[in-house]
Amino acid sequence: MEVNANLQLSVLDLVLQAGPVVKLVMLILLISSISCITIILLKRKLLSSAERQNEKFLTGFWGDWALDESFLKAEYFPLSPVAKSFRSTVKELRRVDEGAKNERRDLRRSIVRRALKKSNASELAALEYSIFWLASTASAAPFIGLFGTVWGIMNSFQSIGIAGNANLAAVAPGISEALIATALGLAAAIPAAIAYNYLVGRIRGQALELDSFSQDLLNLLERKGII
Repeated sequence: MEVNANLQLSVLDLVLQAGPVVKLVMLILLISSISCITIILLKRKLLSSAERQNEKFLTGFWGDWALDESFLKAEYFPLSPVAKSFRSTVKELRRVDEGAKNERRDLRRSIVRRALKKSNASELAALEYSIFWLASTASAAPFIGLFGTVWGIMNSFQSIGIAGNANLAAVAPGISEALIATALGLAAAIPAAIAYNYLVGRIRGQALELDSFSQDLLNLLERKGII
């Protein structure tokens, strides 16, 4: 335990003794890492809630609910992309002149298709919001950390040249503090890359569910003669 404490203290000392540029790089990477963790936790919670509410809404929609009842109850599923897309589509459909329903069936069908497409795109955009920060962190963080490392090593060699002392004891602290920047870059990038792929996979599942519901809804409305 004493060895671990000394090791932790030495790493902290290296961070505190780093130059201003390396400290700035470390701060950027730390903020990026905290931002990524926050996004991962919030998006995971949002997607889990969306999946649960989708399931509940679809169970009622394809169960005992009529269309009008489904429209009213969709309001109780604010995190369900399917429920919100359905509600937006019905609102758009209701704007069409009901008195000319039979004569304007092609127009109504076109309106429903466009409304579904627009609503689905909007819901997916909301789910995808901010996850591109994970992709940016995954791709940029290692290079930011490498920049801090190169800068720190460059300063170390400059200090050696000025002091005229090139032994390992003189070089090691500067190189060690510089390498911490690379370690922080990898620590930020690896979880961000894994989480990005994981979240994108779950969002694609939502996209497939929205598309499937859209096709089923169009078929249902056509069978009922609504469009």
